[in-house]
Amino acid sequence: MTRTLTLLAAAFLLAACGNDAADPPAAVPVDLAAWEADTVFHASGNPARLEDWGQFRIEGERLVLAEGVVPYGLNTALFSDYALKLRTVWLPEGAEPAAWHDEETFAFPVGTVITKTFYYPRGGGAFEAVALELDPNAHFDGAALDLSAIRVIETRILVRREEGWAAIPYAWNEDQRSTRLARAGAFVDLTLLEAGGRSTALTYQIPDVNQCAQCHITNANDGQVRPIGPRARHLNGDYPYAHGSQNQLDHWREAGLLTGGPESRAAPRSTVWHGETTLSGMALESAARAYIDINCAHCHSRTGHARTSGLYLEPSDPVGPAFGVCKPPIAAGRGTGNRLYSIVPGDSHASIFTFRMETTRPDAMMPELGRSVAHREGLALVAAWIDAMAGEC
Repeated sequence: MTRTLTLLAAAFLLAACGNDAADPPAAVPVDLAAWEADTVFHASGNPARLEDWGQFRIEGERLVLAEGVVPYGLNTALFSDYALKLRTVWLPEGAEPAAWHDEETFAFPVGTVITKTFYYPRGGGAFEAVALELDPNAHFDGAALDLSAIRVIETRILVRREEGWAAIPYAWNEDQRSTRLARAGAFVDLTLLEAGGRSTALTYQIPDVNQCAQCHITNANDGQVRPIGPRARHLNGDYPYAHGSQNQLDHWREAGLLTGGPESRAAPRSTVWHGETTLSGMALESAARAYIDINCAHCHSRTGHARTSGLYLEPSDPVGPAFGVCKPPIAAGRGTGNRLYSIVPGDSHASIFTFRMETTRPDAMMPELGRSVAHREGLALVAAWIDAMAGEC
């Protein structure tokens, strides 16, 4: 059953919005013409539906990218309860391309629209049953998602306006033909099915607008929302476009989305990692650092929300005390798991880092938002890296 949690100030109002599988909701006519709007930049306000942006259209059982909307992926992606993600970027006709930056997010022009659609492969007869899949492009052919094979949960919009970036979340209705503005967020109850018959209950959270900002304000000094993923190192890899595989930085330049910077072979590049756990040596370290970068560093930096922790996890930070090696917590409370140091070389089981990745207690887990279950593959990766470290505290 699906439930929606509406947040009003500090109070929580829980309202059921689904029915038992034995009593399916009555079919509601859906106006597919709503998806035929031209791709548009809304300079202000919060359109009531994702359809109003014109980034996608529905053709039969396919969610098709509109003309000029470019899909992209990250070499190593943020974990979100095993949801798969279709990411896209669109610039209005006549807009200047995004400007290159070696380390930070590219400087996108006013009018840019970035979308991220979260979905799961269907896992059985019940609408709530979804399947665990580690292929980041499962059921996407480079141009469209196969709606008949997936459960779409939400689409988040980041739009670059004159005053800065705005984050706008949309929840998909169960008909998978319509959406609604979800400023107050929502919760969706799912059952995650794995090969071999294992199942896990999870409560997927669609963030409210304040929670979107909490993650995307990567510089607390100015309080501005910014994209996290579209950086050179995360994009510098091949992507399976409809016309064939191509390096994303090269494709963005050819498509007029990006200007400046070195050739892709000389550009910063993070490791490609999608769940592999049989790594060793430098491959293990680079994959673990890439995972920590995309999952943790937007908060754990010298300007992020977690700057007062003294734990700095950006790729430019050396693996030393500030990265957590033999570092006692400043104010972790119950988040320590009764462990003494963030990272204990050679002993992941004694490290606070892995405890906070594994626990699902709201007052202790990391990241604080975006998950209700532990990422087993990510935990195994970071634990293996810590276990391979030399030294002692």
